[in-house]
Amino acid sequence: MKNWSTDIKELKKNKRAYAIWRIEQMVNFGIDGEKIDRELLIKYWKYLKIDKVKRKYLRSILWKKQS
Repeated sequence: MKNWSTDIKELKKNKRAYAIWRIEQMVNFGIDGEKIDRELLIKYWKYLKIDKVKRKYLRSILWKKQS
């Protein structure tokens, strides 16, 4: 994943903000062969600003209904 519009060195000083930013970037713009950490995705779910369609899809995967 490449990003040229954000000062990543500065952002990494705040672990929570960096984790949220990184997950949002991976979901919204592609992951470039990386895997998204499921635990981090769940941990920061309510703080993520992601597309409604992607959010709905991810919700269906993360919290599958038990039959």
